[in-house]
Amino acid sequence: MEQAVRLDPVPVEMIDGKVCMMSPRPFIAHNIIIANLTTIFGTYLKGKPCMVFSDGVDVHLDEKNTFIPDVMIVCNHDIIKPNALYGAPDLVVEVLSPSTAMHDRGPKMKAYARAGVREYWIVAAGTRSVEVYLNQGGRFELDHVYTDFTELEWQSLDADEQAAARRYIKVSFYDDLLVDIKEVFDKIHIV
Repeated sequence: MEQAVRLDPVPVEMIDGKVCMMSPRPFIAHNIIIANLTTIFGTYLKGKPCMVFSDGVDVHLDEKNTFIPDVMIVCNHDIIKPNALYGAPDLVVEVLSPSTAMHDRGPKMKAYARAGVREYWIVAAGTRSVEVYLNQGGRFELDHVYTDFTELEWQSLDADEQAAARRYIKVSFYDDLLVDIKEVFDKIHIV
């Protein structure tokens, strides 16, 4: 007997009232980074009131902006409903894809800031970097760019560059949540 094939609807986001198709299936490195961050955040948040969510959860910021972030931390349980989140997560992580980078750095970033997301990370697998933005009155300001340097790259940096480089990303709303940049990109060398 043949089984019926279930076709899920193609995921879409709404950016400033315009429906946008999600990018095709992401590269494996994209998924590895999401899994790494979900594990890091989930382990830290065990027994704490905030929760981690990963790719596949809709976030309705307002009537014109509905997104599906790669990873997020939510501390306000009132925004959690059975089918989606309705309101601003505390931290949103977007792992860049070639087809979505302009949205992640442009209109989505602005919408997240206006809605009150406290912290926004843009992760780039190709450069093994994490840009951390903090909300300053409804606008995101770049706080720091963290890079997972190889040993050879580290050796090529001058003393000032090495002093400015940081290995641990501090989540702004937890004093003791430090994310090792090396753990964010753990195992992406496999692909």
